[in-house]
Amino acid sequence: MRAYRHVRVRLPKRHRVELDGILNGGIQPVRVVLRALTLSQLHQGKPASEVADNLGINSKTVREIGRRYEDAGLDEALYDKQRPGAVPLLDHNERQRIIAMVCADPPQGYARWTVRLITEEAVKRKLVPKVGREAIRILLQRHDLQPWREKNVVYCRPRRQLYRAYGRGAGGL
Repeated sequence: MRAYRHVRVRLPKRHRVELDGILNGGIQPVRVVLRALTLSQLHQGKPASEVADNLGINSKTVREIGRRYEDAGLDEALYDKQRPGAVPLLDHNERQRIIAMVCADPPQGYARWTVRLITEEAVKRKLVPKVGREAIRILLQRHDLQPWREKNVVYCRPRRQLYRAYGRGAGGL
């Protein structure tokens, strides 16, 4: 069996006040609350295995939270680092040029824009070096554009105008 060193966490008063604010305050992510509870119980002198049993987490996780507090401070122990995320496929200028193209009339011989047509035309007009249909679909969705439905809109007159137009009374049609 592996012997781990005892995790000793001593929280200064300002950190205890901050932890109490997190635990007694409003809505917080579950991870942050569990980490705050872990630090609070470690400060009370409980061993990592007991804290792990109390909170339903792994004792290795308890030791890692304590180590992160000792090494980097309270914020590093409570919160995750910012994740980089994926690089956007289209930059701001490319998105704006594609939106402007979609807002204009479709090319000669086409009644309306489709996602495939927008993809082909964006590359053909050299607005972007290459782009996929899914990137175009998401771009249009974010801007609430549906150019393929332009011809499908039916403008309906109210029923009274229909009755008058066909010379029928209120009971006709």
